[in-house]
Amino acid sequence: MFAAVCCAVPAGNAISAYVALKTGAGTGDGGIAEGGTAADIPPRMLTAYKKAVQQVGNYVPKCQGMRWPILAGIAKVESNHAVGRNVAGNGDIRPKIYGVLLNGSGAGGNTTVFPDTDGGKWDGTSQGERAVGPFQFLPSTWSTVGEDIGGDKTADPHNADDAALGAAIYLCGNGRDLTQRDQLKAAILQYNHSNTYLSNVLGWIDQYTAAAKDPGLKNVSRKIRTVLDAALSQRGVPYSWGGGNTNGKSTGICCSPNGSSGEHINGFDCSGLTQYAYAKVGIRLPRVASAQAGAGQRIPARLGTSALKPGDLVFFAYAPGRDSTIYHVGLYTGGGQMTNAARPNTVVRLDAVDAMSGYAGGARLL
Repeated sequence: MFAAVCCAVPAGNAISAYVALKTGAGTGDGGIAEGGTAADIPPRMLTAYKKAVQQVGNYVPKCQGMRWPILAGIAKVESNHAVGRNVAGNGDIRPKIYGVLLNGSGAGGNTTVFPDTDGGKWDGTSQGERAVGPFQFLPSTWSTVGEDIGGDKTADPHNADDAALGAAIYLCGNGRDLTQRDQLKAAILQYNHSNTYLSNVLGWIDQYTAAAKDPGLKNVSRKIRTVLDAALSQRGVPYSWGGGNTNGKSTGICCSPNGSSGEHINGFDCSGLTQYAYAKVGIRLPRVASAQAGAGQRIPARLGTSALKPGDLVFFAYAPGRDSTIYHVGLYTGGGQMTNAARPNTVVRLDAVDAMSGYAGGARLL
């Protein structure tokens, strides 16, 4: 018996709604069209992040490398992209987002008293300070970085566009080069001087950066493009053992051979991702990788990876030639790459086909 290390049979637990990521040429921002989403970012918030990137050079001309995933990483940790609030067309967020009162009481982890600086204008209280808006600015900080991007002559930290621009200005400092990892880290630590916070934000930035990349697919049929877009749109979504199905990502089950549980992770394992992608064109795949090898036209391993075409399933086995030992499946995107939900503690990403061992051929469904 060989134990599968990637794909499991899912339990009947809650499934999140799938939100499509629109990709295409001409967007100028890594393949994500205006109004599209990156896994968990509401479209209007993503628009705010992009606007800020376009405008920040007017305020910090020497800043280099500001990208929307940087702003998204901060906003994810600070407010979960204002999820649960209403974001109006002009960017106003209601109800407003307030942090705990920073009066040294210990509530919410605050141990330092921050005296009031705005008379309650932004934080709704004159009894002290509290962070405000989707980027959780203190009013005293907002007074130095706040700018109006919407043209209403008010720089409002409760407005998605203004807040995102303020965050971009703050992270840019006097002109950082955010393409340099050390300078990016310095910017994040300026926002919150905590190594735990730094790791958390960097993790989200890396996930959103992965979600923003498009391999530039060409010369594929409409159905194949639909399948590949569905899989590629999930880049940055966490791996979850037993997670995912025809409806999209979901929490998984316990436990993988190395003991990793997907019970509290909303995401995909390898076969959940391929099952989901092919469901977009009406093809229902079996749930586990070894069973999926029986779908479509089999492409023998002896033909090599050059025989693969975009849209093909790619298999890996402990004993290539024995489909019962298949432990992993990816979705070939061309150019030697596949969309891959590789293993616990990773995210859906593009990998080289040879990143996994035991190439066992493929299957062509379209």
